[in-house]
Amino acid sequence: MEKLIEEYSQDYALLREAVEGLSEEELRFQPAQDKWSIHQIVIHVTDSEVLSTHRLRKVLAEEEPLLLSFDQEAWADNLGYERLDCEQHLLLFQMLRASMLPLLANLTPEQLERVGQYPDGARFTFKELLEFRVRHVRDHLAQIERVRQAYREDKI
Repeated sequence: MEKLIEEYSQDYALLREAVEGLSEEELRFQPAQDKWSIHQIVIHVTDSEVLSTHRLRKVLAEEEPLLLSFDQEAWADNLGYERLDCEQHLLLFQMLRASMLPLLANLTPEQLERVGQYPDGARFTFKELLEFRVRHVRDHLAQIERVRQAYREDKI
């Protein structure tokens, strides 16, 4: 569990490092019409973190709470991700993660096994939800690297 919490606590630094020094052109480059820019990826990761922090807290606080998902494409399309501030969203991500660390530092084995359920009946333990948070960020860090590579190739 220590390793998982350590990885969770490192994600902000990894995300910040992934976008450090990028120009506005690089941040907003879309490798294809239907692919997200790095700017949009950062906003999405933060929106996902807002909802996931809520889910994690619900599972710790409530007895088998109902967990809700979100339509990420609808959020990207209808919330005007291109107009939102990337820096503000990075800072929000940092604060959300920091707000969870005191809770994670004091988890009991019983809390790790607390369960939340989605409307489709899928059930996840707190530990599984936390593991997904780390995987989610790592997947998007790899996506950011692919977009950076596509940008470099586009400029050749």
